[in-house]
Amino acid sequence: MNLPEINTNLFKQLRFILVETSRAGNIGAVARAMKTMGFSDLVLVTPRFEHALQDPEAVAFASGAGDILAGARVVGSMAEALDGVNFAAAVSARLREYSPPVLTPRELAGQLAAQPGLRAALIFGNERFGLPNQIVEKCHVLINIPANPDYASLNLSQAAQVLAYECRMALLDGAPPALNTRRPGGDANEIGFQGEAASAAQIEGMYRHLEQSLVEIGFLDAGNPRKLMPRLKRMFARAQLETEEVNILRGIARHMVGKRKD
Repeated sequence: MNLPEINTNLFKQLRFILVETSRAGNIGAVARAMKTMGFSDLVLVTPRFEHALQDPEAVAFASGAGDILAGARVVGSMAEALDGVNFAAAVSARLREYSPPVLTPRELAGQLAAQPGLRAALIFGNERFGLPNQIVEKCHVLINIPANPDYASLNLSQAAQVLAYECRMALLDGAPPALNTRRPGGDANEIGFQGEAASAAQIEGMYRHLEQSLVEIGFLDAGNPRKLMPRLKRMFARAQLETEEVNILRGIARHMVGKRKD
């Protein structure tokens, strides 16, 4: 059997996204966690205070990782944060009824290391409130750290450190084949990416298009949608869609509406 191709670009490509962070010290500590494991791409989405990257507490907690803070970006939306990303992983201690597939950090790390086509992002929520459902539902997977069930609360930077460590070890250990991964020349029964993975923006556009089409053909009641779209998002998240597959689904949506109008 051929050995899996290793995603050696993961150190440069893996993005850490912090959403509405409240404490400057946590931002600095995440930067430090990233640098110790060899990662550098940090993005903040609407932090809850101004000048977050220059805050003295952030600089102090970075403790030598000031270059990570200097290279970080502050953006105003998740769409901006996910620009160029084709695999988004939400990190949460709270499981959701309509979440995407749930992986441990080790399972995720193996998958990222073994698939060079992935441009991935790890998304961390606010210290108090975590990630809102609308962000989790748009992700490909939900990462749940298997901590002590009697006290499963990790600090933001601790969670980032666990993920960064597992991703580094997956690369250094040679990235054993992850579940749900198909490699060029691999077994035909394996599942995973063959073409280019669809970006977060492409998938979100497909969801909007599909929802509009389902309303137009009368399958979805816009006034009482219930849980149809979250269920569909969870289903498609398990598939890890490629760009061509997204285009096919959008073509089906156009054709459904066109046939109905005929």
